[in-house]
Amino acid sequence: MRRVDYDREQYRDYARGRALTERQREVWIGAFAAVLPERRPLDGLDVGSGTGRFTPALAEEFGPVIGVDPSVRMREVAQEQSRHPLVRYLAGSAEDMPVASGSADYALMFLSWHHVQEKERAARELARVLRPGGRLLLRANFSDHHPRPWWLEHFDRGFEIDAALFQPLHEVIEIFTSAGWRVARFGTVVQPSSGTREEVLRRLRLRTLSFFSQLGPEELEEGFRRLERAVAADPGAPAPEFSDTLLTLETPGPS
Repeated sequence: MRRVDYDREQYRDYARGRALTERQREVWIGAFAAVLPERRPLDGLDVGSGTGRFTPALAEEFGPVIGVDPSVRMREVAQEQSRHPLVRYLAGSAEDMPVASGSADYALMFLSWHHVQEKERAARELARVLRPGGRLLLRANFSDHHPRPWWLEHFDRGFEIDAALFQPLHEVIEIFTSAGWRVARFGTVVQPSSGTREEVLRRLRLRTLSFFSQLGPEELEEGFRRLERAVAADPGAPAPEFSDTLLTLETPGPS
């Protein structure tokens, strides 16, 4: 996997390219609420928070949140977009978080696990920062449980290349259980349509998905030509819904 330096690439366009509709955000917050304790407030961590597309919503629903991200530029964008009183952004990573041990009730990693370089170390660090019985909401793709978004078929070897970015589910679970975690739940969340096909294409052109950084210039150009022809046939058609995976893990101790 080619690593993306978010301080040099993508930070200008990431928020637009990866924008969620209000309905999508509501669905995800509901899915998180279903696996977290009912009491409020909860202290949260948004690990790999990027431009903060979830951080303020987590604060609104659950309580104070610290967004942790290694990219200076991404944190700057997050702070510019929302200065929520219950949100702080700090420099750090899943392997090294600048927060006290046992200081959070939950952590969210939303499509950031595949960027983690030292995964065993990250599993231990995530366990350190959570209280006993704390939960990790791991929204990740897995090579053997991989979604098939409608646009991916227009790129040669699209599914193969995208799936290769991610580990199989059993491998991820083994990393965490070896660090003392247990699996609390694994399931899917049906993500509502992200708008019309033309709106999705407009965001895809910003190339803020890790997938696009794995393709050569010719593959990109040809894939977008095919995709644009397909969208032109019915640009106002709603983009299809599809299911995403959510793995919930729990640290040892009382819930």
